[in-house]
Amino acid sequence: MRIAVCLLLLTLGAGRLAVADNWPQFRGPDGQGHAVTTGVPTVWSETENIRWKTPLPGRGWSSPVVWGRQIWITTATDEGRRLRAVCVDRKTGRITHDVLVFEVDKPPAINPKNSYASPTPVIEEGRLYVHFGTLGTASLDTATGGVLWRNVELILDHKEGPGSSPILYAGLLFVDCDGIDTQYVVALDKTSGRIVWKTYRDGANDPTPDFRKAYCTPLVVEVDGQPQLISPGASRTNAYDPATGKTLWSVDYQGFSNVPRPIAGLGMIYLCTGFSRPELWAIKPGGRGNVTKTHVVWKYQQQVPLNPSPLLVGEAIYMVSDRGVASCLAAESGKLRWKARLGGNYSASPVYADGKIYFFAEQGVGTVITPAKRFERLAKNTLDGRIMASPAVVDGGLIVRTDTHLYSIARPSSTKP
Repeated sequence: MRIAVCLLLLTLGAGRLAVADNWPQFRGPDGQGHAVTTGVPTVWSETENIRWKTPLPGRGWSSPVVWGRQIWITTATDEGRRLRAVCVDRKTGRITHDVLVFEVDKPPAINPKNSYASPTPVIEEGRLYVHFGTLGTASLDTATGGVLWRNVELILDHKEGPGSSPILYAGLLFVDCDGIDTQYVVALDKTSGRIVWKTYRDGANDPTPDFRKAYCTPLVVEVDGQPQLISPGASRTNAYDPATGKTLWSVDYQGFSNVPRPIAGLGMIYLCTGFSRPELWAIKPGGRGNVTKTHVVWKYQQQVPLNPSPLLVGEAIYMVSDRGVASCLAAESGKLRWKARLGGNYSASPVYADGKIYFFAEQGVGTVITPAKRFERLAKNTLDGRIMASPAVVDGGLIVRTDTHLYSIARPSSTKP
């Protein structure tokens, strides 16, 4: 069985642009936290290796996305009544667009840890796609900041607030919509925002509504030449045909409020099962119907994250629990190679860049390690502010969002725009 992650950047026809120049979606070009660049700093602070630091309006945990000179994030101001898209110039740090996308009369209650602007946008040449959960989805012209279309049909009760990020594939914008009241996956036409297909979940049927919700971002993979949309939800992960929304196969587990994005490689899909006792599962993709008894290769139960996504580097999986314990597993067997306490609490997902792994704690601490069979910490760095968003990595530098600022972290010799 051959499995490959569909490089969405290239699938969208953007191959003429260097992948290293862009970070188009949550977790980067491949959706799995891998950067294609060199020269990324190992050490930084408020006074070292900071190209610029820009204050951001409002509150939001969406990760930055990058295309060319533009960095885009979403944010919410006026206690969630105004939902905005903000563009920052990658070379200067200057805000070039601040677009009011939606106005909300009565924002619903959310978890105090969450924000109204937590889903990460998607960007491609000339277009930005933003998603605020049940409060609306929209497309913007990146040159002018003008809103091209809005969709307010994706209604659900998140209870805790929005979390699932949209992804692009083959002209469609996919969104997981898993609330306590309704659960479905939807594909929108990227040019119009029109619903192309909508498939209701058939696994989130727990009698307790709280156990039906999820906040995951799907991943498109190619299995034996066939694209499949891997979409974890409460109690079940489904693989869908991206063109039609037809369910291809599924696996069942006990879990809900799933957040970590799945990863793929070495002929397997790796996914986290969610609250309240998270497990990491390795699954052989393929088959038809429910394949829980036939395609689950291994399960791992210790220090599995509830929020940060795992990272596959070579033949090993690296992850950090919400309470700051990092682990390294053999990807083929699930056998533990090492675990180490990093300290702090974690929501951001790690990234792999320039032969190093970067972890970011909520307390503003960035830990850099070497991917190896033994734990090796290279540096521990601190920024002011709180970090919930996963970083972007472009042209030898990190783009890091805190609760108050956006940072460009790069060596002084790194002068690419």
